[in-house]
Amino acid sequence: MSGRWSYKVVELEIKLFGGSLTQRVQDELDRLGLEGWELVSAVQAAPVDSLRLILKKAV
Repeated sequence: MSGRWSYKVVELEIKLFGGSLTQRVQDELDRLGLEGWELVSAVQAAPVDSLRLILKKAV
């Protein structure tokens, strides 16, 4: 492995009528995983704040 990484930050907005956040996160992680992305961290500063997914993949 080269030891070099590419990083991606995905922001999922909190939506009142947007369906379950858990299901939306699962769907997004499944989709990105198929592209080779690996979850590094998930951050949500407050319950009403967006959820940020930090991902990486080898380049």
